[in-house]
Order: sequence, then C-alpha cells, then structure tokens
Amino acid sequence: MRRLVIPVLSACLTTGILTQPGTFGEYGVMAAQPAAPQYGAQRNGQRDPIDEKMERERQKAQNKERQESLKKDTDRLLALATELKEQVDKTDENRLSLDVLKKTEEIEKLAKQVREKMKADFMMPAPGTRSSLVR
Repeated sequence: MRRLVIPVLSACLTTGILTQPGTFGEYGVMAAQPAAPQYGAQRNGQRDPIDEKMERERQKAQNKERQESLKKDTDRLLALATELKEQVDKTDENRLSLDVLKKTEEIEKLAKQVREKMKADFMMPAPGTRSSLVR
C-alpha cells in the first residue's frame, strides 16, 4: 500500500493538482483561501453600522461610569482636605502630627488619580459629542 501512495502523491504534487486553492497543499494541509472579514473588521473600507453603534454605546457607558467615579473621588478629596484642615488647626508651630503627613500623602495620591481620570475623559469623548474644557 505504501509503495502505491508515495508515487501517486508525488505525481499529484508535481502536476499541481493538490496545490490549487481549496485543495490540499504542501504537507497535506488545506491551502489558504481569502477569508471573509472577521467580526468588527472593515468591509470595502467601511465599518459595520451595528459595530459602530455598539462601540458608541460602550464608550457612552464608560464615560458615564468614569463621571460617577470622578464625583465619588472628588467628594472623598473634599472630605480629606477638610479633615487635614482640622488637624492642622489643632497643631501648633512646633509640632506636626504624623497623621497630618499621612493625610497629605493620601490627598496627593487621590488628586493624581482624579487628574488621570479627567485626562482620560477629555481625551476620549463619546462619539457625536463635543468635549469641552472649562477654564
């Protein structure tokens, strides 16, 4: 059987029968054919309208979530600043509490997080809306 398979396979490969598109190519693997665009890929230079709508909805939900997070963080930042003010008012010129230093580090860390979230919000506005920077 082996003696018959090898010459037949060899003959098919040399004549190109098995290397045509849609047939078995080199090494007995199915030859590659042009594939249809995958999910989310462009067709004729245009995106699928359903994909675009889903992307807009996703971005809108992310922006809403980010805004809620910003509100929560800024409320926390205000509370920390108020606590810091109260603690500083209790100290005198010769004494500085370790809690005051810890509080300032916490405020600084939270302020950086808020700034980064605001940058991300400004850099990636929802499609169809204008992002405005209020000064």
